[in-house]
Amino acid sequence: MQTNNTRREWFIRFALVFFCAGFWRGELMFISFPLLTVAWFMDGGIYRLRQVARIPLTQAILLLCALLLLGLLWSEWPQDGRMKWVKYFSLLVFIPFCALINKERLPWALGGLIVSYLCVLAVGVYQWLTIDAQGIPLLGMSYLSFSAMLGIGAIVTSGIACMNPPVRLQRLFVIATLVLLFIQFHQNGRIFLLVTLISILLIAFLRYQIEMRKFLTILVSVLIVAVVFAYSSPVFQARLIQIKSDIELLQQGNYSSSLGYRLAMWDVGLHGIAERPLSGFGTGVPEKYFEKTITTYKDGLYKDLPEFQETAHYHNDWIEIGMHIGVPGMLVLGFLLWSWYQAFHRNNLNLLGSGLISFIFLSGLTDTFIIFSRTPILLLIITAIAINWYKREQQS
Repeated sequence: MQTNNTRREWFIRFALVFFCAGFWRGELMFISFPLLTVAWFMDGGIYRLRQVARIPLTQAILLLCALLLLGLLWSEWPQDGRMKWVKYFSLLVFIPFCALINKERLPWALGGLIVSYLCVLAVGVYQWLTIDAQGIPLLGMSYLSFSAMLGIGAIVTSGIACMNPPVRLQRLFVIATLVLLFIQFHQNGRIFLLVTLISILLIAFLRYQIEMRKFLTILVSVLIVAVVFAYSSPVFQARLIQIKSDIELLQQGNYSSSLGYRLAMWDVGLHGIAERPLSGFGTGVPEKYFEKTITTYKDGLYKDLPEFQETAHYHNDWIEIGMHIGVPGMLVLGFLLWSWYQAFHRNNLNLLGSGLISFIFLSGLTDTFIIFSRTPILLLIITAIAINWYKREQQS
C-alpha cells in the first residue's frame, strides 16, 4: 500500500513537471494535458471538485465554457475554418493543475516552470543572435508569442522586485526585468511591448503611489531605458516605419495593412454584435460572418481583405466573444478578468495581479489574447503557483 502511494505521488509530480515543460509545444499538449488529468483523477480530484469550484476564477472559466457549448445550439454546421474557439476550453486546465499542487508538490511545479521558461528563453536568444530570427522557429513559436512570453516574465520579475524582497534579490529581479525588456525590444511584437511597459509602470505606481517622488524616478528611468533600447533596436525602428506606412495606406482608403486590417475587423465585428446583441451568431460562426458580410458592408470597402490575410479571429477579445455568444459572453469575459484578479488579491498579491491582469486586458484590446497560443496557459500556471505559494507561506 505504501509502495502504491509512493508511486502515485511520483507520477503526480512527474505530471506537474511535464505539463510545465510541455505546454510550450502544441504537440506535447496532447500528451501533457491528458497526463495531468489522469494524475488529477488518481489524486481523488473529482471528489474535491467542489473545493476548487469555490475559486471565482474556476467559476468564471466553467461559465464561459458552458456558454460556448450553449452557443453551439444556434451555430451553423458543419463548421470549417480554423476553429480557434476551441482554444477557450484550454482554460479548463487550471482546475486539475491548481488542485494537484500542495505544499510538497509546489517546488516541483515551480521548478518545472522556471527551468522550462529559461530553456525556451535561451533557445529564443540563441536563434535571435545567430540567425536574427523573430520568435523561436525551432519551437514553432511566433514573434508575438515570444514577445508575450517576455512581457509576462518582465511583469512577474518587476512585480516581485516591488514586494520588498532582500536588497540583493531585488536588484537581481530588476536586472532580470531589464534583460527581458531588452530582448523584447528586438522582437516585432510592438503591442505586447507597449502593454508590458504600461503594466510595469502600473505596478510601480501602485507600490509607490504614496511616495510619488520614487514613482516619478522609476517613471523617468523606464522612459530612458525604453528610448535607449528602442534606439539600439533596428527591429523596433523598422516597426515604427511600418506604422507610418500603415497610416499612409489608411489615408488612401487601403486597409491591407496590420493596422487597417484590425480596424476593419473591429468595424465589422461591432456591426455584427449590434445585429444580434443577446445571442451572438453562435459558437464558431463569426469567422464565416466576416467573409460573408464584407462583400456588401459599406459598399464592399473591405472585400479584398481575405487576400491580405486569412480570416481567423477579430483581433479583440471582447468583439470575438461577443460575435460568438453576444453581450452575455462579454459580461462573462469581464467576470473572468475580475475573478482572475481576485485570485491574486485574496492571497495578498495585489501588485502582481494588477500587472498581469492589466497585461491581459490591454493585450485583449488588439488581439484575441484569451485564445492566444500558449500564453494564457502560462498565466494560469503562474496564477496557480502564486496562490499555493502564498498559502504555503501562511502555513509556515
